[in-house]
Amino acid sequence: MSTTKIALVTGGSRGLGKNMAQHLAAKGLDVILTYHSKQDEAAAVVAEIQAQGRKAAALQLDASNAGSFDAFFEQVKTTLGSTFGTERFDFLVNNAGTGLYQPYDQVTEQQFDDMLNIHLKGPFFLTQKALPLLNDGGGIVNISSGLTRIIYPNSSTYASMKAAMETLTKYQAKELASRRIRVNIVAPGAIETDFGGGRTRDNKEINAHIASLTAMGRVGLPTDIGPVVAFLCTDEAGWIDAQRIEVSGGQGI
Repeated sequence: MSTTKIALVTGGSRGLGKNMAQHLAAKGLDVILTYHSKQDEAAAVVAEIQAQGRKAAALQLDASNAGSFDAFFEQVKTTLGSTFGTERFDFLVNNAGTGLYQPYDQVTEQQFDDMLNIHLKGPFFLTQKALPLLNDGGGIVNISSGLTRIIYPNSSTYASMKAAMETLTKYQAKELASRRIRVNIVAPGAIETDFGGGRTRDNKEINAHIASLTAMGRVGLPTDIGPVVAFLCTDEAGWIDAQRIEVSGGQGI
């Protein structure tokens, strides 16, 4: 049986999730990552992690479709046995998500439901379904947003779901403590990725505006976030529980 810790990262084929997977591997963990549609990008991340001497696998998952989670975890069970030589994993990182920039008075019910499914209902039930396969003494890292604290127009729906995840994190930490499963939530500030159509990365005006409101004087990069998530999946972070950790360079203070 494998003694190496294993982390499952949703949305791990690109952006922040890719960086998280890379840094988890650098910390000595093996990684299962999920992708929605970009199988080639996921395969490239797996190959990169394997080149570091770690084991890795990629599985398709629509993290907004709770009805698919039972079948997904059957795949996880098979993969744990065939690729990692074990039956359980240690850390779950609920990273998968999409953006929505829409004025509050124009948000449609469909848009609301889409945000609900990917950012709240999805991780709520994915974590629930993961519990039988999660080792005692492991951990869960949820992903929130600086937008639960820093109020920018047009993000009401997205930020509301993330705020709900912050509350859920505390309840999960309390209720899973008997299994010594730590639950924390990381809240990135604005990051240069393709998230939300790449607006923070590609729109010079938005980028400069956010940088001007950030104590460290720039917009965040994926590599500002990945190491923090990876750290939370180590023994060194073993006394950190039920915390919202904002990683924003002092944005909006």
